[in-house]
Amino acid sequence: MAVLVFVTGVGFTKEMYEKVRKEVDWEHKHPPGGVFHAASMDKSGTTIRIADVWESEQDFMKFADTRLRPVFEKHKMTPPKFEVFPAFNVNAYSTIDKYKT
Repeated sequence: MAVLVFVTGVGFTKEMYEKVRKEVDWEHKHPPGGVFHAASMDKSGTTIRIADVWESEQDFMKFADTRLRPVFEKHKMTPPKFEVFPAFNVNAYSTIDKYKT
């Protein structure tokens, strides 16, 4: 069953996100089970919010444990908080293509 993963990182800046993103390289080394990822910062630039769709909670947890957590530990970053919820409806519209990186 697909899941929504919401991530909130208080004190997690865009620079920290970019460091993790570049090192984990999920855009080129797609994680198994990953469907959708979108990230945003609050107006102060000190809290990140991420919305993901994964094929299963197990897929997300494997990614978090094997690829994210080691990078957080390496750079002594406090990991953001994760919330996982069952998804009962997922839609992606054709306009999504212009936002893909």
